[in-house]
Amino acid sequence: MDRRLSEWKFALERIWSAAAPDWQEAARLVTAMAGAGGETILQQAAAQALPILRNAAHDDADQATRHAARRRLRVIRGVLETLTAPRFGRRQTGAKRLTSEERCRQMLGLPLDGRLSAPEIHQAWKRAARTAHPDAGGNAREFLALSAARDALIREVRLVRSL
Repeated sequence: MDRRLSEWKFALERIWSAAAPDWQEAARLVTAMAGAGGETILQQAAAQALPILRNAAHDDADQATRHAARRRLRVIRGVLETLTAPRFGRRQTGAKRLTSEERCRQMLGLPLDGRLSAPEIHQAWKRAARTAHPDAGGNAREFLALSAARDALIREVRLVRSL
């Protein structure tokens, strides 16, 4: 998919940079984008741009139609730029953010759903602490984070039990 996006981006830049864009070629390119599976946002932008690009391809199209077609191409260029831009250090947009409890469970190797008891949490902490403890070659910061995760989960279990 990345290769196809790059090819479309290159073809669209060639059309965009021409003094008089070939609107028929632009319509063919946008038709391919609208019909291809993959990125939904690109398909939607292409589907919305297709009617105006087809109208601009006619010989009797007026200046306002061609100006509107150029604006639609600008939107598609922006979408392609967003999809092909490198994402160094950025989180994926579709990734689900974990709650603090889920992060604690994940650190201790516990399941993300279901009820836990204090002994289960303590046993999971012991397993994780064997490798994370500074005396076992681990990192002090990681060990402290594991201990904080254990304390938070045990506090949560006791709070739920008291209700």
